[in-house]
Amino acid sequence: MARDDQTPYWVLISVLFSTRSLTEALALALHRVAWELYRTGRDLGQVDRETEHGQVKNLKKEVLLGTTGGPMFEADLETAEGKSAVRFILTRQGIELMHQREQRQPATMLN
Repeated sequence: MARDDQTPYWVLISVLFSTRSLTEALALALHRVAWELYRTGRDLGQVDRETEHGQVKNLKKEVLLGTTGGPMFEADLETAEGKSAVRFILTRQGIELMHQREQRQPATMLN
């Protein structure tokens, strides 16, 4: 298995639809927001990068595409190339990896 910081984005998310090709950095940014929404149960999150800004919506639906499945998300973005829309899922494999990472992180003490 790849180290935590080298997990390929296609293990973490599966893009169902996109009006533009995604860079690895944008795909990982979408994953981070979607993971936080999934973990907290919140409906909306924000992507705020240098050239991409927008909203990620937790559709609170499960999708199965062949053997890949997971919760579904939708992003509406403003990019240097214009408006963009992306529909994607957090893969079950990616969710399991994230749970494992959280379990390995040492607890922090608050003063």
